[in-house]
Amino acid sequence: MSLRPIFIASIGNPSPTYTNTLHSAGHTVLAHLPAWLFTPTFVKSRPYASGLLSASPGYTLWQSPSLMNLSGKPVSTAWRTFLSSMSTPEDKRAARLVVVHDELELPIGKIKVREGKGMSAKGHNGIKSVLVALPGMKFTKIGVGIGRCASRESRDVAAYVMRKMTPDEVKIMVDVAGQVSEVVREMGRGVR
Repeated sequence: MSLRPIFIASIGNPSPTYTNTLHSAGHTVLAHLPAWLFTPTFVKSRPYASGLLSASPGYTLWQSPSLMNLSGKPVSTAWRTFLSSMSTPEDKRAARLVVVHDELELPIGKIKVREGKGMSAKGHNGIKSVLVALPGMKFTKIGVGIGRCASRESRDVAAYVMRKMTPDEVKIMVDVAGQVSEVVREMGRGVR
């Protein structure tokens, strides 16, 4: 049975300044997916909006090079490049986009999978940018829980999401990569 082509894009803020910040949890999870999905080492790819790419049959992993709030255009460019690489119209129709991002409303280590088109960004500016760049397109969002600080003040929330993860939190993200890999494997098999 052949796998449905899955394009897994992470959005966050660019490396190295923002590596392993809570706001870039999607990037941290994506960085650990090659071990779960048996994809090659990441390389920078100009055709894919200069993002980091790890491509194999079935799964293509891609890390957005832009700031979180400007993720839409590079995600759209990379997705269109991915589709143009499909060898058959059937593969293009079967291909699925998955966007992995941080999620304040979930405890750290939990994931939430939402599928469809016209979904709400629920206040997430990176997702808002993707929705604007890909209007009306059906795709899957995987929110990676980062927890929430006690304060609801925007300054405190910004400081919280921009902080570096602790070593224990990074280990949790490695486990989250395993959860995400199960979701995309199901998608690849057409189960989801």
